[in-house]
Amino acid sequence: MSLLARPLRAAVCAIVALSGFLAAGPAAADPHGCGSAGPARRYVVAFDQGTTEPAARDQVGTACGTLSGYYPQIAVAIVTSPDPAFAERMGPDRAFGAQTTRLAAHRAGGGAGQPARTRLRPGDPSGVPTADLSGQQWDMRMIDAPAAHRITGGSRDVVVGVLDSGVDPDHPDLAAAFDAADSAGCLTGIPDPSPAAWQPTTSAHGTHVAGLVAAADDGKGITGVAPGVRIASVKVIDDRGDADPEAAVCGLMWAAERHLPITNSSWFVNPWSLSCVRGNDRGVVHEVLARAVEYATRQGTVNVAAATNEAVDLTPSPGSGSPTSGAGKCEALPAGLRDVVAVSAVGADRVKAGYSSYGLGVVDVTAPGGEKNHCVVSTVPGGYAPLCGTSMATPHVAGVLALLKSAHPGYSAAELRQALETHATPIPCPDDYDLTGDGTQDAYCDGYDDFNGFYGHGLVDARSAVALPGTGLPTRAR
Repeated sequence: MSLLARPLRAAVCAIVALSGFLAAGPAAADPHGCGSAGPARRYVVAFDQGTTEPAARDQVGTACGTLSGYYPQIAVAIVTSPDPAFAERMGPDRAFGAQTTRLAAHRAGGGAGQPARTRLRPGDPSGVPTADLSGQQWDMRMIDAPAAHRITGGSRDVVVGVLDSGVDPDHPDLAAAFDAADSAGCLTGIPDPSPAAWQPTTSAHGTHVAGLVAAADDGKGITGVAPGVRIASVKVIDDRGDADPEAAVCGLMWAAERHLPITNSSWFVNPWSLSCVRGNDRGVVHEVLARAVEYATRQGTVNVAAATNEAVDLTPSPGSGSPTSGAGKCEALPAGLRDVVAVSAVGADRVKAGYSSYGLGVVDVTAPGGEKNHCVVSTVPGGYAPLCGTSMATPHVAGVLALLKSAHPGYSAAELRQALETHATPIPCPDDYDLTGDGTQDAYCDGYDDFNGFYGHGLVDARSAVALPGTGLPTRAR
């Protein structure tokens, strides 16, 4: 997994997120022959649609596992098992364990794995600088957010779920917007609404993302795209910077069941070293996430996700209709899923950032993520800091959607997405994309002016998005 932010020039590694959940009943007795090779590890298991919780529990027990929880709406289970053969018993096309995969990779590499990060020290809200940093917010001016705020700053009836590493609820720029009742921790794949489960512990990433969505418009610090809306912390990134597929499902399902109209996912699920790795296990991850996203969309949630910082072409390969076909195809999850709004990043020059992945038919819109010495300033525990990445581009889009939902509370998920894309500013493919000046193109942009692999439908436009026909407000001339 990987967090999709870069502090100035450096890439910050991390990542990934679950509700509508049934706590599992007593597990069946272990069948004869179950083995144990240490502590129980978690797995996500996809069952046939319509499978009941008792039937799922019986199948899991037969394969030497214990059902920890079940999402009957999408027939996905969270399972623990100490038996190293559990996934094989269950079927590699049905079960996947990120913990087991990482352990095997660490053993093969001869390493001890990624060390735990230094824990964050709780910030003193009274010590947060109060200087007005709006002059540094080139990103907000790029998407015309200040002009949008003269129309609306958003409604408190709109809650954006920040699926990330946790959000600081006490930061002065976020405290008024924070929604504890809709917050939860999803690190185990099972939603936990206790504050200890959703607060940040080792990473400022989620707090930075949250500020770009909804930091207060109070003349202090920064102002978010939609300063009048609320935010919920849905923690999906653990203390080592990892998040697993079951955590991603948990976060998406929690948002759907809480009827959050928008979620922000500035991460990608990837238990492997590269997002281009193929295999049956990747098919399981694709399937469970696709089910969760489809369910959330039906419930009215628009899921927005970063295209990743891997600078790879995500365009589907010919004949790659299934998640395990088409060798060489890279798939970013959840950004690559059909019902997700995938976001690429541009720098201050409105050109695709070198780190940003891209792909015709995958990228839907673009937004400012920063590049080199022009990163995006936002909130962090104890203050403010600049970060670059598709992680930063994505909450600009979530914020514009929050403004849209505020202006049009009756809009469905499909209508919100259509309005977002319709009012984006098209950016044509660049004639020359040689960022290093060595005479070689660093990436190739396919498509046409109004829709292409670098920018999708274009740069999101906050003002035009809220000044829609029928509101009595002027729209920008194109």
